[in-house]
Amino acid sequence: MTDDRREEDRKNFVRLANRRVNNVLKYIRLVGNLSNTSNYFYMEEDVQKIFSVLQAELDDCRQKFDKKKKEKTSFTLE
Repeated sequence: MTDDRREEDRKNFVRLANRRVNNVLKYIRLVGNLSNTSNYFYMEEDVQKIFSVLQAELDDCRQKFDKKKKEKTSFTLE
């Protein structure tokens, strides 16, 4: 791989990482807004489900950077 190509790949990574991580942070903050009991009613088991699936997805993402694979997860509250 040429140095020019590596520089371009790096620029793309930085550009996309900045955008995507900031989007994730925005939506995590919005999930946090659900803790407002003036507007929402939830049970502790709901909170546990939410944080369990979020942590699992973060773990999966980290494993991808560590070159390991894990099955994808999904989420629903019932």
